[in-house]
Amino acid sequence: MARANSTPALHHNNTFFTLNSKPSNSIFFSHNKSLSAFSSSIFSSPTQLHSHSQPSHPCIRIARVSTEPVEYAPSSPEFNFQKEIARLKSLKSKLHDCRSFKEKMNAMESDSRVKSFFDYRSSSFSRVLEGENLNENELYLLKCVVAAGQGHVLGEFRSKLKGAEFNSARNSVKSTLYALAEMIETWDVNDGGKREDLKEEEKRALRSLLKTLGEVEHFYDCFGGIIGYQIMVLELLAQSTSEGQNINWSEQSNKSLKYQLIGIHPPNVLDLSEDVEYASQAALWGIEGLPDLGEIYPLGGSADRLGLVDPETGECLPAAMLPYCGRTLLEGLIRDLQAREFLYFKLYGKQCITPVAIMTSSAKNNHLHITSLCEKLKWFGRGRSSFQLFEQPLVPAVCAEDGQWVVTRPCVPLCKPGGHGVIWKLAYDKGVFKWFHDHGRKGATVRQVSNVVAATDMTLLALAGIGLRHRKKLGFASCQRNPGATEGINVLLEKKNLDGKWAYGVSCIEYTEFDKFGITVGPPSPNSLQAEFPANTNILYVDLPSAELIGSSKDGSSLPGMLLNVKKPITYVDKFGIKHSISGGRLECTMQNIADNFTNTYPSRCYKDVEDELDTFIVYNERRKVTSSAKKKRKHADKSLHQTPDGSLLDIMRNAYDLLSHCGIKMPKVEGNEKYVNSGPPYIILLHPALGPLWEVTRQKFQGGSISAGSELQIEIAEFLWRDVQLDGSLIILAENVIGSTIIDESGEPKLQYGRRCARCKLQNVRVLNNGIDWNSGDNLYWKHDVQRFEALKVILHGNAEFEATNVVIQGNHVLEVPDGYRLKITAVNSGLDAQMKPIEKELMDSGTWFWNYKIRGQHIQLSLNEL
Repeated sequence: MARANSTPALHHNNTFFTLNSKPSNSIFFSHNKSLSAFSSSIFSSPTQLHSHSQPSHPCIRIARVSTEPVEYAPSSPEFNFQKEIARLKSLKSKLHDCRSFKEKMNAMESDSRVKSFFDYRSSSFSRVLEGENLNENELYLLKCVVAAGQGHVLGEFRSKLKGAEFNSARNSVKSTLYALAEMIETWDVNDGGKREDLKEEEKRALRSLLKTLGEVEHFYDCFGGIIGYQIMVLELLAQSTSEGQNINWSEQSNKSLKYQLIGIHPPNVLDLSEDVEYASQAALWGIEGLPDLGEIYPLGGSADRLGLVDPETGECLPAAMLPYCGRTLLEGLIRDLQAREFLYFKLYGKQCITPVAIMTSSAKNNHLHITSLCEKLKWFGRGRSSFQLFEQPLVPAVCAEDGQWVVTRPCVPLCKPGGHGVIWKLAYDKGVFKWFHDHGRKGATVRQVSNVVAATDMTLLALAGIGLRHRKKLGFASCQRNPGATEGINVLLEKKNLDGKWAYGVSCIEYTEFDKFGITVGPPSPNSLQAEFPANTNILYVDLPSAELIGSSKDGSSLPGMLLNVKKPITYVDKFGIKHSISGGRLECTMQNIADNFTNTYPSRCYKDVEDELDTFIVYNERRKVTSSAKKKRKHADKSLHQTPDGSLLDIMRNAYDLLSHCGIKMPKVEGNEKYVNSGPPYIILLHPALGPLWEVTRQKFQGGSISAGSELQIEIAEFLWRDVQLDGSLIILAENVIGSTIIDESGEPKLQYGRRCARCKLQNVRVLNNGIDWNSGDNLYWKHDVQRFEALKVILHGNAEFEATNVVIQGNHVLEVPDGYRLKITAVNSGLDAQMKPIEKELMDSGTWFWNYKIRGQHIQLSLNEL
């Protein structure tokens, strides 16, 4: 089940990295600067996973920075990184030693910058603060900002724009004095030394600033709050500046990391596409373990590349609100989850509602939009108590030149979410782990909202099944990496601890960090190092107690994968409406690098089957069954569809072809993206995931027939039969009760009851002919499923309605609506078609007149049609 490791690797541009020769294709770290050879046989493929309880060595957090010369101005000679870091570290140490808040305030006020800022024209400034009735904690936060060298945040931030670059170079004294002077200039002081109150807009800005500062101070307490945040920023920027934008990991290992990083190897993986029997068994474990699983969605990102805007209000929207294939992306996540729960019901006859934790943020009113959507949809019939929404703090964006916080106007620093890696600490702080425990959950699957194919077939179920069955701490779902994709890679780390023990674990290297490890960032060749390592997709299985242990830690390990990515320019509009583009970023961390805390240690070096015993693992599958993202807006005339909604729709069509062509259905194959750059997809096929979601289940509901090029097939129903159907045009089947019906519980909430009063549809030996979609219409947005049609056959099933067509040709434009409690049957007669609408018998109202019976046979699921 392991992938072969056979392609050559690349050399790093610095001599302290060495790569071994064939066949292992691993990166080794050597102090004698010689080439290290290491046989790939020591990491041979495991045939199966075994539970292993080796003690795990706590992995030390690695702080990382990623830079490249994009609109990057050299650091001002006036600014001394090391001097500023030393000053802030001294202050941080003093604050750490304080035993009371009063002592902390005294220590803060003894800082030279705080003295300079608050003493200069202090009487006027003090009156402003007094007028706002700030408490001691709020005053302390403002002084932290000044002590961190960010006094300009409290006043006018007058920047000089040079072309597309931003130059904020000021020495430490000037920056604070300018900031205060600029604030004082806006005050209206009369002869008596009194001033008018701040305007409401200014008050709101100050209050919002204090809220942000309070969140940063509290959330980053493991680093030292605001002061520690700025130290981390400056250290990462200093490393990139002094080391030519590359951190010497070999030297770092001797200085501070408590281990030596020996090698980075292509990991062995459990390939679901190769060992189908094991994959099927793993998926069954995942279904069986559904009552032990939770679901986690990190939705707090700003999704700037998507450029999603409300067409009515012009408001920027988060990615979760993207209307994709007829529904928002968030609705798609819940729909996938309910499909797995419906499968569990069909197999075990029990209701299972998975608790869902959603990390939001205030970026683009993310939290408000997601909450409003859930309320509008009545919490998807799952009940409010099955959801836990927790909001991640925003963090200041900084200039790459000198670490200065970017400010759009007085008291309004530019803030962004601090990366999805905050999810573990935040989940602990907000009681999410306890909430999962109260629901009896042991593990959870994690997926991002923009990946629209993550739940395809067995990937998620097998990932969770293996994690639960073998008591793993963390699992990755992986696949082949696309050339030039902005995605990381999964690796096997080999370390030697300072105590002489050897540590191994599966982890991830983000694409922003490739230059540190000698991995080219451009499109790789088939034999390159990038091609050798599988893609990181941020689809995870996590053991909840293990994640809680990391999230509750009081050191930096609770925020894994810390980095400062300044590869992409920051754009913003100042108070004068001037657009700025600067080289900068914000301190962020990556959720998948929690894996760095789950290494296994051994007394000696391991030479074979090491992955079989690790607490971390990887399942591998075909790429379009694992990841295809709708994360960036396609630009006009852009020839690439990669990571766009347009491109991901084509992958859904490819999956539909793979699924249905194996059922004996003749249909054209989907070709490469380049063929569809200037046209729509070859057809549109959208199938509700509850038809499976496992393909071996779906394929038993479809058999024979054909789908012509340019056709449209939408099936929104789970109890469905297709036998020898020929489609040339549009066929749309919509049901209210796709997987069950809702009842009102004792608290007055609507709750979905799986399997109760489901709608049903049978099509046998049917030919559907109509003109279908107007493929020449310029108004078509295929990925939204917003298309213009000439004709269609649309069947709408209300409540538990049933529709059946046998041995007929249905031609032209038709809308067939079947009311709740009725069955419409269409058959052929000599004069044409015979349509009979009859009420469903009372005793069959809940069960229907027929249903699919699901049974587990060995490692597979077998369906039989039961007619009542």
